[in-house]
Amino acid sequence: MKATLLLVEDDPQQRELLIQILSAEPYQILAADSVESAILLLKEHPAIQLVFSDWKLGARTAMLLLQYVRQHRPELGFVVATAYGSISHAVEAVQAGADDYLSKPFKRQELLLAIEKALRASALRLQNRQLTASLSEQQQLVDLVGKAPCMQQLFERISRISPTQATVLITGESGTGKELAARALHQLSPRQQGPFMALNCGAIPEHLAEAELFGAEKGAYTGASQSKAGKFEAAQGGTIFLDEIAELPLTLQAKLLRLLQEGTVTRLGSHQEIALDIRVVAATHQNLVKAVEAGRFREDLYYRLNVVPIRMPALRERAEDIPQLIQHFLRLHQQRYQLQVPELSKGVLRQLMDYHWPGNVRELSNRLERFVLLSDEQELVQDLRSKASTVGPDAGVFRLPEQGMAFEALEQQCLQQALALAEGNKTKAAKLLDMPYKAFLYRLEKFNLTP
Repeated sequence: MKATLLLVEDDPQQRELLIQILSAEPYQILAADSVESAILLLKEHPAIQLVFSDWKLGARTAMLLLQYVRQHRPELGFVVATAYGSISHAVEAVQAGADDYLSKPFKRQELLLAIEKALRASALRLQNRQLTASLSEQQQLVDLVGKAPCMQQLFERISRISPTQATVLITGESGTGKELAARALHQLSPRQQGPFMALNCGAIPEHLAEAELFGAEKGAYTGASQSKAGKFEAAQGGTIFLDEIAELPLTLQAKLLRLLQEGTVTRLGSHQEIALDIRVVAATHQNLVKAVEAGRFREDLYYRLNVVPIRMPALRERAEDIPQLIQHFLRLHQQRYQLQVPELSKGVLRQLMDYHWPGNVRELSNRLERFVLLSDEQELVQDLRSKASTVGPDAGVFRLPEQGMAFEALEQQCLQQALALAEGNKTKAAKLLDMPYKAFLYRLEKFNLTP
């Protein structure tokens, strides 16, 4: 396909000569004799990829045209031709964003090489702009927001494993954004053009779950009037997200295990295996280790799913992200409803920062959505206060019993429970107690505790 060039030259003879030279090459040529006419052509022809302009254009210079191009069409290639001895003009043009310059008189080959160089630069700028727009769109899609260290570690982990085919298990409290993490894994993977199927395992009636997931042939069960592809087949070439995986019945856990091992699925009522090309991402807010111990979840399936674990931090673990999340959700909901609300007062922001957020990011988003709709700051504050008063210890409020207590015994129990929850990992245990690592080690030594 021919590249479209805009030639800007006010001398008719020079312009005609350049048109003849460039028309012999695989280029589509448009010509202008002034800055004004060149700008009109740029507006009329979005396919233009490069501007080749003489420096002196009547009473104006190519600098005016270059400034317009870099402001309105920044990806375009731009080459300037300057008169002999006007090197200062060439330097000025390059500093302002021109890709190359030629000093008159120049040879045909010099002209073609300069144009080729500028077209390559243009293609790189266009590619960079498209990639930036794509990444921005993905970021808006997944809505993962946060600068806290735990979130930066999460982003890095997602970035490292998204290009792979590894099965991922996402854990975390309700409302922490497990599905957003799954979508990020999909969007940043080579499968991003394929489907993303999200399925809540706890929301499917048990008697329909097998057909819904694995598909069914006609007549396989009462009401099966035609063959039906399951969710796994529908996710072919993409990613399937199994939310609340702990709710999957044991009978179907065995079929899921086989699917993960063999990469095939067999529809209900059929003996034919169908090869799949999918990535499985599972999530749960439950403790699967305890579910395995209780016999509610298959141990072999747990290890097959938990190839790469991702833990979504609770909002209280990254309170420094709350101001950024507030701005993000306010902007999101204002755009959604086409409404504008005044900025939150400092007092309300302080209360939002101090609140424990048991419902995590989802609760914050829901409350700010209500605020955008009602624009009632007082209701937001009163509701937060009433919630804080009923949450009790979960809100970070401790009340000393009237009869007093043995503080060191409580301290020792807190240390032991933190170690148990962190499965002996001292770094995680210290974080659970919001305690500096060295201070945590000192207290372990104080009570002679070992993981």
